[in-house]
Amino acid sequence: MTIVDFLEKNARLYGAETALVELNPSEEHDNAMTQALTWRDFSLIQGSDPDAPYRREMSWQEFDRRANRFANLLLSRGLERGTKVAILLMNCLEWLPIYFGILKAGCIAVPMNFRYSSDEIKYCLELADVEVLVFGPEFVGRMDAIADNIPGVRMMFFVGRDKPAYTEDCGKLMGFCSTGAPPVALEEEDDAAIYFSSGTTGFPKAILHNHLSLVSSCQTERAHHGQTRQDVFLCIPPLYHTGAKMHWFGSLLAGSKAVLLRGVKPEWILRAVTEEKCTIVWLLVPWTQDILDAIDSGSINLDDYVLDQWRLMHIGAQPVPPSLIKRWKKVFPGHQYDTNYGLSESIGPGCVHLGVENIHKVGAIGKAGYLWQTKIIDENGETVAPGEVGELSVKGPGVMTCYYKNPQATEEILKADGWLNTGDMAREDEDGFIYLVDRKKDVIISGGENIYPVQIEDFLRANIKIKDVAVIGLPDDRLGEISAAIIELKEDVTADEDEINTFCLELPRYKRPRKIIFAKVPRNPTGKIEKPRLREIYCGGRLVEVQTTK
Repeated sequence: MTIVDFLEKNARLYGAETALVELNPSEEHDNAMTQALTWRDFSLIQGSDPDAPYRREMSWQEFDRRANRFANLLLSRGLERGTKVAILLMNCLEWLPIYFGILKAGCIAVPMNFRYSSDEIKYCLELADVEVLVFGPEFVGRMDAIADNIPGVRMMFFVGRDKPAYTEDCGKLMGFCSTGAPPVALEEEDDAAIYFSSGTTGFPKAILHNHLSLVSSCQTERAHHGQTRQDVFLCIPPLYHTGAKMHWFGSLLAGSKAVLLRGVKPEWILRAVTEEKCTIVWLLVPWTQDILDAIDSGSINLDDYVLDQWRLMHIGAQPVPPSLIKRWKKVFPGHQYDTNYGLSESIGPGCVHLGVENIHKVGAIGKAGYLWQTKIIDENGETVAPGEVGELSVKGPGVMTCYYKNPQATEEILKADGWLNTGDMAREDEDGFIYLVDRKKDVIISGGENIYPVQIEDFLRANIKIKDVAVIGLPDDRLGEISAAIIELKEDVTADEDEINTFCLELPRYKRPRKIIFAKVPRNPTGKIEKPRLREIYCGGRLVEVQTTK
């Protein structure tokens, strides 16, 4: 069985039912206080248009037909099995049909980060040997700069109005293609997709997965969160990342509706839950904080929303401070909660998860997920004793095939017996629950002591004035490194270095930050702190965006 079999099954069984909804909230829509409308008759031309209607939807049958059209378009151009086809689109209704069309043609889907610069786009296209690129209007400027300098890309399809001269109109071409399933036989072992690492530890690597890996993520996600056909999943993170898509895979397996929300304002999230009757919402830490802060400040009144059907809130992609979940449970005591851990090399979320029944262990990332195994190892690959810190290693059907064209990097983390070394330092408690300590490369060694930034970050986030925090190591002639806390304060509050230092007196002396910097904490689209960027700013002799108070 391959991932496209689930789509085809849903089209047969639930053809007329809604598969996907796209919501495009805006300040104008807020001001007008208009009610949500449904555009059932839409075209690819409307796909990524900034003037797109507030709401569009697609049935399972239309989803499958559009995937078939795109697959047949690729085949009509002579593309062979294994050809790499990149997607550079913002979240929209067209994204997933194009993704599945690539797979149905026997090609390899290559989702691209929508924050990439022109140089990064070019680098990743060349790294993955991409021959076909599909992109939208938001990327015209970046593509104009490199379009004549990507020799491997022989076709470019454009999704939107006012296409550049060097592209072809995707929607128009698809209109001439058959809606019938393409004559391509797929196997579980066939290569399916290349995802790029988030770059939090360096320049992106190309991660190759097969169909078996994608199918296993469906099974793991549904086993963890029990999706039924009555559930409605609200998807906010970008679809190019394994996290968002693989959580949606639970909806794919269940044949249930999902909502793509293009915006992260707290009121937009709660309105989407209300209007679309969402039951499952996956949030990132910053969005969760924003919702709670808006409620605390009175800018959001929960009585204005219908949220009774919302049964599960889960978080992934980064360490989750226990204090945040305690706040959330006070406001939403009826919610189930789950923490999901994963990485693109292990097909996104699920290789470790807390489990909704283990709310008493908030702070842990949990135990091995469905179909997965875990262990914590030392530098020699030996399992450490409970309570000791080591590197988390995972094994399961969602482990990547390899880093594409990078055997040395593959060998460093993927072992011959199938274990994947994650690069995350962790410990296991007496009950078998795993706690992240930090990234292996982020550990600070100060005067011979190992300092784990996540522990300090979790402590500081308990301060009611702090919105976000990142701890990094700064060079020091005497100690080798010292810890520095970059602190982003909440709006309309002030604090100074002395106040933060006093707050940190509860920490052991060696864990107290030696330097306090008030500045914005940068995060990538999947919510991970961009520590390489912080090290570049603060370790390279440049201090930018620094404030002494706020």
